Amino acid sequence: MELSADVSILLRVAAAMLFGAVLGIEREMGKHAAGLRTHMLIAGAAALIVGLGDSVAEHFQQERYRDLMQVDPVRLIEAVVACVGFVAAGTILRGSRDGEVSGLTTASSLIMASAIGIAVGIGKYVLAFGVCLLCVMVLTLMRRIERRL
Repeated sequence: MELSADVSILLRVAAAMLFGAVLGIEREMGKHAAGLRTHMLIAGAAALIVGLGDSVAEHFQQERYRDLMQVDPVRLIEAVVACVGFVAAGTILRGSRDGEVSGLTTASSLIMASAIGIAVGIGKYVLAFGVCLLCVMVLTLMRRIERRL
């Protein structure tokens, strides 16, 4: 039983990394600070952390832990968001002239990669795929519109 649960989580991580790669390729093509590998790893980490929720809950439901702990799977999601916020903040740079700020879109795409990973981690593949497509549309189409403006 445990092996099949591990394989299921592994497949979810792989799917999340694939979706993260879609965002990462777009960022990589634009030569942004966080590209393909970063987006893949963030999406995969989010899926792994959330996917482990059931295993963590099951582990701490054992008799010896029952009186010591209550498991809250939402805390795993909070941990993902906090970690990604830290990484994303590192991609934001403030320029010296006119208060120019860069890296906000890359930071936002990292946060979206983690959210996609969370969705995959709880088995919401269609939602994750749809959001991934929406993100690519926003990143590519809006860049073209911005250039024309």
